[in-house]
Amino acid sequence: MSDFLLPDLGEGLTEATIVAWHVAVGDEVTRNQALAEVETAKALVELPSPRAGRISALHAAEGETLGVGAPLVGFAEADAADAEADAGPGAAPAEAASPEPEQEQEQEQEQEAASAAGAGEARLERQQVLVGYGPVLPGTGRPRRRARTFPTTPYERPASATGDGPTPRAMPPVRRRARDLGIDLDAVHGSGPGGRILRADVEAHAHGGGTAGRRDTGARGSRHVPVTGLRKQTARAMTESAFTAPHASVHVTIDVTDTLELLDRDGRAEHRTSFLAAVCRAILPAAARTPAANARYDAETGRIEVFDEVRLGIAVATERGLLVATLPRAGGTPTAATPSGATAPGTAQGPALTAAIAETAARAREGALSPEELTGSTLTVTNVGVFGVHGGTPILNPGQSTILALGALRTQPWEHRGGIALRTVVTLTLSFDHRVLDGAEASAFLMDIAETLADPATLLVR
Repeated sequence: MSDFLLPDLGEGLTEATIVAWHVAVGDEVTRNQALAEVETAKALVELPSPRAGRISALHAAEGETLGVGAPLVGFAEADAADAEADAGPGAAPAEAASPEPEQEQEQEQEQEAASAAGAGEARLERQQVLVGYGPVLPGTGRPRRRARTFPTTPYERPASATGDGPTPRAMPPVRRRARDLGIDLDAVHGSGPGGRILRADVEAHAHGGGTAGRRDTGARGSRHVPVTGLRKQTARAMTESAFTAPHASVHVTIDVTDTLELLDRDGRAEHRTSFLAAVCRAILPAAARTPAANARYDAETGRIEVFDEVRLGIAVATERGLLVATLPRAGGTPTAATPSGATAPGTAQGPALTAAIAETAARAREGALSPEELTGSTLTVTNVGVFGVHGGTPILNPGQSTILALGALRTQPWEHRGGIALRTVVTLTLSFDHRVLDGAEASAFLMDIAETLADPATLLVR
């Protein structure tokens, strides 16, 4: 028996967790056939078989974590597998069935011819397949990325002992809202993809009066949830960031009514710019005026590395945990910003940037981002307002000096032109590395963004 070892999946990854096996002991597999789906700290990938043969052993169970280089799958040796397949319960020993010399020579010639033909066929059919990708599409020369399906999150309870089935799938904020309302998710119909329960489903159930008793887990009940893959990487990164970078934060609440009216002026959906895209565009000229906001502290050399290009990262909540995805068309050269505040050459315009944000977030939730798209950002934006909160204090993404959090857009009485009016406001929170920026620089950077969002006309005169 020969073993296939867990390969090096790149980007410094040292381990992977078995999510699902696609083969079983005794299965015959072909070259490049998917053996298993594994979760790394970066993404979900499928491991293709390095050869054709028969599976003789699976060296890990689903949910188990293996280090790079550990045995993953055992293949039966060709001779042993053939002998096992051909031998029956009453098979005679090899010595008792030895062929005549002429027959043996004839069989050897036939085997050599068959081996040569098989080798030629294997050379013709062999394709280089990237880990996590399917075979090369005919006529394109490019591999096709396989769609990802995600397992139930570890925070959802397994099947109940009473046979009622697994706990319905729902994101943590939805489950928290259901707990607050005293609603049993078993009684809620999910309208999301794959029957997933959405917040709107919980609210509709609550308004309809169909609340059910909460599941009794025992006053002292608990369970252990394994920390693997992306969640493990997030925990490691946040611990590293929190205990190595001295965090500080500044906040400001601004009136963005005029900006929202400007964004809504063009009624065509394909030309509309989202508020998040407007925030991203406001960051670029601000970073030109405060370069330390687009930098990192190098602890090994004791120097500050200032990046020449702003590569914006967007925090995306997925079923597996939090990802920071790099926007492909949002970057710009901060030093190239003009005195009038125009964005740098190559910066995506509002509608294009809006589409890029939506596409990148969707690919992040599907697990389809490459390692480069998950590690290339220099400054992060996190939109916690989508969860309905007014604001928050984010933790820095390792290797960056700033992260901007957006709270929820909310309507409230506000001072406007010497009176009180209902206006739409938002709270911006900037966390920063105090080794790279001091309070004055961080405040200047935040107020630069805030002034642009409160009054877009400042771009024309600044």
